[in-house]
Amino acid sequence: MDYINTTQTEPKNSTNVSSIFNNQVLPVLYSIICVCAFILNGIAVWIFFRVPSSSALIVYLKNMVVADILMLFTYPWRVVGDLGYGGLQVKLIICRYTAVLFYLSMYTGITFMSLISLERYFKIVCSTSSVSSFLQRVLVAKTIALLTWGVMMFLMLPNAILTNQPMPEVFSCMALKSDLGRRWHETSVFINVGIFWVAFLLMVFCYTSIACHVYRSYKRVQRDRSKARRQSNRSIFSLLAVFVFCFVPYHVCRVIFTLNQRHKDSFSTHNHNLLQAKEATLFLSAFNVCLDPVIYFIMCRTFRESLLQKITCKNRRPSSRQNQQSVKTEQQSKTSVSHLQDGKDI
Repeated sequence: MDYINTTQTEPKNSTNVSSIFNNQVLPVLYSIICVCAFILNGIAVWIFFRVPSSSALIVYLKNMVVADILMLFTYPWRVVGDLGYGGLQVKLIICRYTAVLFYLSMYTGITFMSLISLERYFKIVCSTSSVSSFLQRVLVAKTIALLTWGVMMFLMLPNAILTNQPMPEVFSCMALKSDLGRRWHETSVFINVGIFWVAFLLMVFCYTSIACHVYRSYKRVQRDRSKARRQSNRSIFSLLAVFVFCFVPYHVCRVIFTLNQRHKDSFSTHNHNLLQAKEATLFLSAFNVCLDPVIYFIMCRTFRESLLQKITCKNRRPSSRQNQQSVKTEQQSKTSVSHLQDGKDI
């Protein structure tokens, strides 16, 4: 898994387009999302890690924040490498370390998205089952999160360790890998693509089941209660929308591109177009770090109310000690209510 494209013979009529796209357009786009994502995720960290992990949902959302922050730190390296600064040493760092961190963070985040959908499914559709009560435990959620990070690190870190060959005359990330490293690279690509499609199908199943359950509830109970619950559950589908927009195009393209890489033919125009499509759709996946904070705001009541509370407090300027005490009491009351409501309604 590499950012740096392999150096092969390209058709002359596509070289200029490729150069402009890779060395001018993509660095600008990555720079923009890097700045926006640092601001948005900085706010998310500032809010989220003041909130106690009182539910499985908050545990998974916090781990998504960590994955996004790690993923975000790879973007400046991508920009510097695409602009041609730092020479081969920067490219070596990208191939060996930051590209691996990028994919590790991305697929870990995807896994937590699927865990959130599963947690919501058991919370809403199977709320009375023993499995639901078991999965809602914070300790269980923390254990699952730890296992997720452990499995993903076991899968991805060998891609960094096995990128250990001397610098080739014609640079490419694949040339830096040992024979075992190439085989592990290909295997890890297919495993990660498999993880994505399993996560995607799981999310479709969970949210379809939730939609059907909400519709049946709407027909059975009073309209006001059902409407509130329907509006609450509708926000869940923002996660699925972001997931489809950011990750589905890349993984469709990734399968085709990886299968093409197995052939040792010269770099044809068809392969070149696939490479450009892969880079464009990879950018959509990278854009996910800007959209995830929106998901936190929509899905998590505690996050939403804490953020709005911070904004409100900054806009208020109490003129007396009595007003300050009143504001403090109001804040404590709101925080207590939000902690009680979180995890029960999103």
